[in-house]
Amino acid sequence: MNDNKNNLDDLNIIPIDQELDEEALAQQQLQEDLEDELALKIKLSSRRDERHLAFYLLYAIDRSDYELELEDAIDDFEQAFEGLIPRQSFAVIVVDGVIKQRELFDQQLVPHLKNWRLERIGCCTKLILHMAMWEFTQDNAIASIIINEAIELAKEFAEKDAYKFINGILDEMTKKKSEAV
Repeated sequence: MNDNKNNLDDLNIIPIDQELDEEALAQQQLQEDLEDELALKIKLSSRRDERHLAFYLLYAIDRSDYELELEDAIDDFEQAFEGLIPRQSFAVIVVDGVIKQRELFDQQLVPHLKNWRLERIGCCTKLILHMAMWEFTQDNAIASIIINEAIELAKEFAEKDAYKFINGILDEMTKKKSEAV
């Protein structure tokens, strides 16, 4: 009798229903793939990812003339990308440090700006310089890595040849610092 019931169930499925089920499963898989891709965008699996996130947060705060609080910028980012940013992440620590020391960093930049005024430096270039300067202040900072990462950020986010400018400024700062020691 059970065999007859299974046969009847098989008879009740017409090919179009089976195709619709397969299409629904394909749509569900596509949705899951998109969600996974979105989750990867805020996945902080490397220092480079953390620096990118720090840059995005700093840019948002800078564009608000520093009226946007760090916590609010994080909340906005989390809502937009449906993910969580660990508050103790390297990215958040960098942003907090840059915000607190940005005026000092501007003062430290001025002597290295040959034939340039601080006001002429593009927003993205200045933020990348500030991030690198903050990293220089950390224990166990490796100048070559910091400079390389700043150059890569500049190639991605700053003006066309800003990476050359950033390389020159940071290289000069590193040399002067090592001469002072």
